[in-house]
Amino acid sequence: MKNILLVFIRNPQLGKVKTRLARTLGDEEALRIYHILLKKTRATALACKAERWLFYSDFITENDEWLRSDFQKKIQHTGDLGERMDEAFKMAFGAGAEKVAIIGSDCPDLTGELLQQAFDLLDSTDFVVGPASDGGYYLIGMKALEPSVFQGIQWSTETVREKTLEKIRVTGKSCALLPMLLDVDTEEDWRRWRWDGTYFTIS
Repeated sequence: MKNILLVFIRNPQLGKVKTRLARTLGDEEALRIYHILLKKTRATALACKAERWLFYSDFITENDEWLRSDFQKKIQHTGDLGERMDEAFKMAFGAGAEKVAIIGSDCPDLTGELLQQAFDLLDSTDFVVGPASDGGYYLIGMKALEPSVFQGIQWSTETVREKTLEKIRVTGKSCALLPMLLDVDTEEDWRRWRWDGTYFTIS
């Protein structure tokens, strides 16, 4: 059975990442933190037994720590986040995937075990969602393309998860939930995560 893990990241450029963090900590500190989050995301993805596709926001970087031996490198589609995710899922299912899940780089508490759990849950359910503390989700997975779950969503708002689950219910398909985890978007989020001790294991 072919599983594909999609990983969405932003190209790590000064002034273009973690803008909410940058408002209080500055662009340079926001970029430093983003590199830490990328390192954690990469390690988590590598711990998952699935084919891994990495989607850069703007351009493909060859000489970085995301090795082509571990990740197929691609560029995100144009449009809003929903349109970009929909296109990535469409590509994965078009490549013969039977189960597909997507993650970003904002959730440092996500583990390889949770990723594997997500794919395992898709053996018995149609969708799996990992709820994030900010009202969004850190993971969504499915075993058949359903574009409607990405449509009509106000992205980067606290209603994203609620609206997404509502759209899944409308399809009549089943959905399993993973544990709620912290998304790091603000200085408060960063301090909450750093103080729990996790930060010091990867810095």
